[in-house]
Amino acid sequence: MNRKEFAWAFYDWANSAFPAVVTTFVIATWFSQAVAPDPVAGQAMWGWMQTAAGIAVALLSPVLGAVADAGGRRRLMLALCTLGTAVFTAALWFARPEEAWALYALGCVGLATVAFEVGTVFYNSMLPDVARPERIGRVSGLAWGLGYAGGLVCLVLCLFGLIRPDPGLFGLDHASGGPVRATAVMVGLWLLAFGWPVLVAMPDPAGARLGWGASARKGLRELGGVLSGLRMRPDMLRFLVARMFYTDGLNTLFAFGAIFAAGVHGLSFQQVLLFGIAMNVSAGLGAALGGMVEDRVGSKRMVLVALFAMSVLGLALVVVESAALFWGLALVLGLFFGPAQAASRTMMARLAPPGEIAAHFGLFALSGRITGFVGPAVLAAVTQASGSQRLGMATTAAFMAAGAVLLIGVREARRDA
Repeated sequence: MNRKEFAWAFYDWANSAFPAVVTTFVIATWFSQAVAPDPVAGQAMWGWMQTAAGIAVALLSPVLGAVADAGGRRRLMLALCTLGTAVFTAALWFARPEEAWALYALGCVGLATVAFEVGTVFYNSMLPDVARPERIGRVSGLAWGLGYAGGLVCLVLCLFGLIRPDPGLFGLDHASGGPVRATAVMVGLWLLAFGWPVLVAMPDPAGARLGWGASARKGLRELGGVLSGLRMRPDMLRFLVARMFYTDGLNTLFAFGAIFAAGVHGLSFQQVLLFGIAMNVSAGLGAALGGMVEDRVGSKRMVLVALFAMSVLGLALVVVESAALFWGLALVLGLFFGPAQAASRTMMARLAPPGEIAAHFGLFALSGRITGFVGPAVLAAVTQASGSQRLGMATTAAFMAAGAVLLIGVREARRDA
């Protein structure tokens, strides 16, 4: 990797601490086990919070992406989203392991999630400016692998530096959840400490900038043009619709994996963290290896193979009774998680026309979030109605399979100029 590629990829290292620690393994599990009334109610409440955040991201992403294109402010808007994610995450320090703090904790995570997801619009839209066309898949995959490595390192530091020591480091009280709440502060500091290289290495395009009001008006006009132009680009439209389905399944599966492991297989809090560390190793290896072969086999084929494997493995994970078998299947599934996401990002970068990159990545985020509330909502509703976490998690495989079927009809494009 050259300097610009590495600076861009290193942001994945910085921001992956948030999904690893907050929305998946540490805070999500702590919320369902210690803050919510019980694990089933916790899974449902977490699902409704993710639903609300998904609606907000779906509404904001395409509009702000178009505004960033029109006003030339991708770097500033990425910086603001990074700061917002860090601040709202660190604010979890004030929560307590009591039911009365549930809404506060959900609010902090929801706002941080919105800032995180909108920030990825501006980050992803920089990819075509970072890598040459023949290297774009490799750079995207290696960046995703670096992200899993960042999440892994942060999880290890959380486990061995904050959660395991007893008495707690700096006098943190285990009874009040001090070590767990401190992990949220660590994530906020992690984002600020490692998120800046891309802001230095990727300046916005030169030239006069429009004011915010003019940028908004121009951006909305361009967004309208992009949306109306989708009728002339059926492969782009079909890809976005396909991704809408399979990303629902991917995000829901990953977001609720730790909650499911703790509630169904009885994993302790520290075992969940070890599970998260192992999953990040598996997913990071898969993303890095996938990126090395994606430019040869094609982004579409990479996504389809990954979705097929995860649909089958996901159903198996739901029905197995053995905790050891659950671990084994989950680690194999992790190998396919990174390639599915990284190859999707590459495919979008190749399909999007120059000059409208951020707007199209806004649609990319929209396709991952416009129904992003449906996956958690369906999981929450099925869990609540059946009283079964297994049945709730089974819904993720259906979303991934539907997306794969739609993706088959997309003609893959390679933008080599």
